[in-house]
Amino acid sequence: MNWDALPFDVVSLTPLVVVLPILGAGLTFVFQRSPRAQRFVSITTLSLALLIGFVLLLRSYSLGAAAVTMGGWAPPFGITLVVDEFAALMLVVSNVVSLAVLIYATGQGYTDQNGDGPISVFYPTYMFLVAGVSNAFIAGDLFNLYVGFEIFLTASYVLITLGGSAERVRAGTTYVVVSVVSSMLFLISIGVIYAATGTVSMADVSDKIAQLGPTTQTLLHLMVLIAFGVKAAVFPLSFWLPDSYPTAPAPVTAVFAGLLTKVGVYAIVRTETLLFRDNDLSALLMWVAVLTMIVGILGALVQTEIKRMLSFTLTSHIGYMVFGIALGTQTGYAAAIYYVAHHILVQTSLFMVVGLIERRGGTSNIERLGSLAKLAPFLAVLYFIPAMNLAGIPPFSGFIGKVGLVIGGVEDGTAMAWVNIAASLLTSLLTLVAVARVWNRAFWRRAEDAEDADPMLLEAMNKKFRRVRTYEAVAQFPDSRYSDRGDVKVLPGIMVGSTAALVCASLSLTIFAGPLFQLTDKASAAMVEGKEYRVAVYEASNRAEPERGGPTDGERRTLENPSGVSKSSGVSNPSGEGGAGK
Repeated sequence: MNWDALPFDVVSLTPLVVVLPILGAGLTFVFQRSPRAQRFVSITTLSLALLIGFVLLLRSYSLGAAAVTMGGWAPPFGITLVVDEFAALMLVVSNVVSLAVLIYATGQGYTDQNGDGPISVFYPTYMFLVAGVSNAFIAGDLFNLYVGFEIFLTASYVLITLGGSAERVRAGTTYVVVSVVSSMLFLISIGVIYAATGTVSMADVSDKIAQLGPTTQTLLHLMVLIAFGVKAAVFPLSFWLPDSYPTAPAPVTAVFAGLLTKVGVYAIVRTETLLFRDNDLSALLMWVAVLTMIVGILGALVQTEIKRMLSFTLTSHIGYMVFGIALGTQTGYAAAIYYVAHHILVQTSLFMVVGLIERRGGTSNIERLGSLAKLAPFLAVLYFIPAMNLAGIPPFSGFIGKVGLVIGGVEDGTAMAWVNIAASLLTSLLTLVAVARVWNRAFWRRAEDAEDADPMLLEAMNKKFRRVRTYEAVAQFPDSRYSDRGDVKVLPGIMVGSTAALVCASLSLTIFAGPLFQLTDKASAAMVEGKEYRVAVYEASNRAEPERGGPTDGERRTLENPSGVSKSSGVSNPSGEGGAGK
């Protein structure tokens, strides 16, 4: 495609992936008395954001990274948004997931059926969550990245406590405390980095950080990694997640599990490839990857609640991504990026399926479930596909991503790389055991063999009720999940359809694995080289007017002269205050 033939630069659309959800949040708040208007605005807004993200992905794949400055102010003075292959891919995947979960939530109608929260609060808050995630993916400076984190974390504080039950408030309190502590550590890190380098622009920090002593670099590196490690839920900083996510409503749990930890992983990738390229902590990351994989999956094996089991597998599989990052090679980063996209889609799909299991079986406890394969065959298919994908069974994308990581480990050839390979294979096997256990208990065995099964589950075994989706007389079951309601669709078509669509989206990673690996390989090559991102920021700075930090004496910022210093005069122009040559 000839991008120059377009009447405008598509990179100028980048701010809209943040602005549109914020505008949508405002409109949904205005229409708080009209749920139908709120649904229309929210779905339309996210659809437009997804379309823009897809266009940016195509543009990034063709032409590489690009940056746009807000208000024409050059970095480090203004806000810079940067879109490369990695950021664009994350925008597309995150918007796909956000849109699917939003449709799922509207189908469930949980805000007016079971008291999980007023609909006037859910939609604006959800829009702010999406805006914060998108802002984090395209932030070109550390402070704007921090702002993105705080936007979606603030929204998540509201979403995780919807309904106000004691269990959710308790879990939400833990989540809030941990998030605030990690955010404070990140903010302190930003302050120290600014004090040491004079800038928070990631491209400028990349140029100036090498001037600091190795001890200072290591200290800053560790501070940033700990802050992002909490958000990514890596061991031993993942203790909070299994108790926090499962208590939230099904749509909230799904979007949290799919997206929020991956923003932390994204930030770690940027840390390792841009900020601290010359400060090697790969040995530490290798140990973190091994322990995250093993400890997480061991926790999953002893769970009877499917949500808690999936929460432990979530933390466990973060270890695969950290393994790819720790390798620090083009192959390792390419496999890690692919695995991030895979895990977002698959993990979200599984949590959406669990929401359907709760509705159909009355619980997500496998000891109380049975016969779901007979009672709801399509639901069984929706669970089986992402479950096998998560376990890495060929030919699914989970298998492809793991093979990429194993190849990267073999190429590395170090003892720790082989330890990680062994841990990844063991984790994959134990993941299969965990998801197969759910299948055998919840789907395959007879409902009569379950302990304290929901009355509706047993009643549905009767031939007369086997294919009934709507129960009009559930009051006859006083112990049932729906005993207080007279007409409930246990498997609404919109919920099932949105879940099926996301499962199909996860399968697309397998069908289009070749082109996707070309994309991730191109992205990883640019990150390992370390030039493309910085050049994009320098070009954005050079386009700025002199009164807004742009060049004043003909000197342009380049890789050879990142500060824009005029060698003839020895005077730095305003745009160069944040950078210095190595």
